Amino acid sequence: MFSQLSHSVRQYMIVTFNYWNFTITDGALRMLVVLYFHDLGYSTLAIASLFLFYEFFGVVTNLIGGWLGARLGLNKTMNVGLGMQVFALLMLAVPTVWLTIPWVMAAQALSGIAKDLNKMSAKSAIKTLVPSDQEGALYKWIAILTGSKNALKGAGFFLGGVLLSTIGFKAAVIAMAVVLFVVLIGSLAFLDGDMGKAKSKPKFTQLFSKSSEINILSAARLFLFGARDVWFVIALPIYLGTTFGWDHSWVGGFLALWVIGYGFVQGFAPKITGKAEGKVPDGRAAMWWAGLLTLVTGLIAYGVQIGWQAQYVIVIGLLIFGAVFAINSSLHSYLIVSYAKGDGVSMDVGFYYMANAMGRLIGTILSGLVFQIAGLAACLWVSFGFLLLATVISIKLPKR
Repeated sequence: MFSQLSHSVRQYMIVTFNYWNFTITDGALRMLVVLYFHDLGYSTLAIASLFLFYEFFGVVTNLIGGWLGARLGLNKTMNVGLGMQVFALLMLAVPTVWLTIPWVMAAQALSGIAKDLNKMSAKSAIKTLVPSDQEGALYKWIAILTGSKNALKGAGFFLGGVLLSTIGFKAAVIAMAVVLFVVLIGSLAFLDGDMGKAKSKPKFTQLFSKSSEINILSAARLFLFGARDVWFVIALPIYLGTTFGWDHSWVGGFLALWVIGYGFVQGFAPKITGKAEGKVPDGRAAMWWAGLLTLVTGLIAYGVQIGWQAQYVIVIGLLIFGAVFAINSSLHSYLIVSYAKGDGVSMDVGFYYMANAMGRLIGTILSGLVFQIAGLAACLWVSFGFLLLATVISIKLPKR
């Protein structure tokens, strides 16, 4: 049956299969690290520091990775990402006494590079597989890939907890490394060798030579994801455990369900934003949805600040936030691939996801700092400010 499909569909299925397997292990690894190092007695902020290199190297990788993808081909950057993740997992399969903070940060740095190489390659590859005159199909496939990624990352959170409680940390990372190595072998065998390679070799100096719409969208993306991570990464898990008294399984379960629901909404974003009427969204849609998310966040922040039914405000409010944020994220993911040039698409996509990674890095740092100084309400007000900036920046996006 697989051989009867068109070449483009087969390539899309291989790319998606690679991306799905990587995403599950990425989510599982994050939960494994958080829970295992908490059991070892690490403080919450010390655990958070383990992920700083993961985010920092995402900034660098998206920028340089896009250039490499355009010069070498997206199959190579995707396969390098798979191989690096295998190595990062094996770095953690060492005796417990070796698992110092510098060692784990180095492993997480490799994992961050691998993750963004894989994501950039997968999303850029779709541009090369969908005909240029089928914008509606492009939006649909981007939404499916993005939505499935987040749903599977949430499933990975569950998987990480299950593996830790059943076979232990070391066996879990070895098992995931074996699975990814098998995926890598299949990718090397079946993925096209010239996918996404630019016809002319782009110069390194062209990395920052972007069109105005890509620069504007990248700036909006930075504040959009900074607004999410400023409360989600550190502040919210600590708040749920200390203020509501939830245990680790409740906290992990809530966050996993949030991410799965977020991914589910992303997959349906084209139906919500107009594709059902034969339309595809433009910059105007991105501006209005960012404005709606700003309003939702302001209401949540105000409710938390005055202490009104805090548990309902946070749980229900953040579920609404997740749904609206998912539509914003899916819109952005479509717009960047639509705006990107067909020749050397990975350079434009890589530049854009560099801004995404920078937003996550800033959000992660502020999440720990602002929460420690002023609490969750302050984190949400910072999120509100970031989203207001994203809305204002989006006004400049093309209205077409």
